[in-house]
Amino acid sequence: MSSIGTLYVVSAPSGAGKSSLIKAYLAQSDHALASVSVSHTTRNPRPGEENGVHYHFVDQAKFKSMIADDDFFEWAEVFGNYYGTSKAAIENTLAQGIDVFLDIDWQGARQVKKLKPETQTIFIAPPSQQELLSRLQKRGQDSEEVIAKRMAEAQSEISHYNEFDYIIVNDNFNQAVQEFSAILTANRCKQAAQAQRHQALFNDLLG
Repeated sequence: MSSIGTLYVVSAPSGAGKSSLIKAYLAQSDHALASVSVSHTTRNPRPGEENGVHYHFVDQAKFKSMIADDDFFEWAEVFGNYYGTSKAAIENTLAQGIDVFLDIDWQGARQVKKLKPETQTIFIAPPSQQELLSRLQKRGQDSEEVIAKRMAEAQSEISHYNEFDYIIVNDNFNQAVQEFSAILTANRCKQAAQAQRHQALFNDLLG
């Protein structure tokens, strides 16, 4: 009997590297055991982003209709755009024993934790304000005005670090990936998960 997957909320200020950490973890692990939730959003696609792969891109009318139908596990408005996570998609994936990552902000983390207390939350922090600014500038995706807004928003995001179960400071990227991996490995080795995963084994050992 396979165990139920774990839902992970991964939050960070824009530019701290949460998406890169998740991508690096998936590249070195068993894809059958973990996946990234594909959120709905009303923002426009960035260069290289594909509908249904990076996000489900919808207009505001469609998004608000989904809110009215209670289709979202969590949703929020960020920088004038809406982001939300489908309830059905999350529960179906977890039921298959697959861990799910939600790349959302602290407000979304609060909503998810309230609805699903067993959710594990991870906060990714930058090593300094200057490094965060440098990373945002190097991406070349946003105007200086947007970058300034993101830096201001970063302080608000970081102020909620103490609400999370785990914290990773993304200074050395390889070390950060190792710490990220360690969190997931430790959770898979918890008694309840292992007892369910290896039920037949323990029945035999105690038979």
